[in-house]
Amino acid sequence: MRILIAEDEAELAKGLKFLLEKNKFTVDVVHDGEEALAYFRCRDYDVVILDIMMPKADGLEVLRQIREVGSGVPVLMLTAKAEIEDRVAGLEAGADDYLSKPFASPEFIARVKALSRRNAGYTELCLSFGSVELDCNRYEMACKGKSVRLNNKEFQVMELFMRNPRFVFSTAHLMDKIWGQDSEADVSVVWTYVGFLRKKLKELGADIEIRTARGAGYFLDL
Repeated sequence: MRILIAEDEAELAKGLKFLLEKNKFTVDVVHDGEEALAYFRCRDYDVVILDIMMPKADGLEVLRQIREVGSGVPVLMLTAKAEIEDRVAGLEAGADDYLSKPFASPEFIARVKALSRRNAGYTELCLSFGSVELDCNRYEMACKGKSVRLNNKEFQVMELFMRNPRFVFSTAHLMDKIWGQDSEADVSVVWTYVGFLRKKLKELGADIEIRTARGAGYFLDL
């Protein structure tokens, strides 16, 4: 799942990115409202996190523009403002949740996870296809009584395949969705992680596999 953070406090943004990546999210970070809108228009996000007080365009303006184009992406507002009128303004502009600074890391993660589950297509905590189950809470893949824990990127790639069986994902799509457009990773990292997952599926004795569509990409099939 991909998260967009728009926060002008660089150290806070860095810390939030670390927390989210530790919890298996792919994260893009921007530091002003204009950049937030530019990123939003170019990518699909599962949750958007907006600081209210940002340069160039504040969080409320960014939120209004997101809603004006008809997007229902869950939005969490972050702000140092705790007054009731500010919270009401954010919620009336279309925010789904509101968190005042300072806040506890566990509460932040819990709220982001709740919003991501609310998003269309991300409601199941345990996915299954064929004989394989993917536990989205424990980040484990299981089959026939055996299980294996997946690392961050392995989980994200496998989750994408499990939610979209038989759909062909190009290498470029996987790079953008999992590693991000700004990643310095080489495209070969996709081949490497597909290889890791194929090996783990084989070790589990799964009846599904990640197949190659020649010249097109990869897909999960029985």
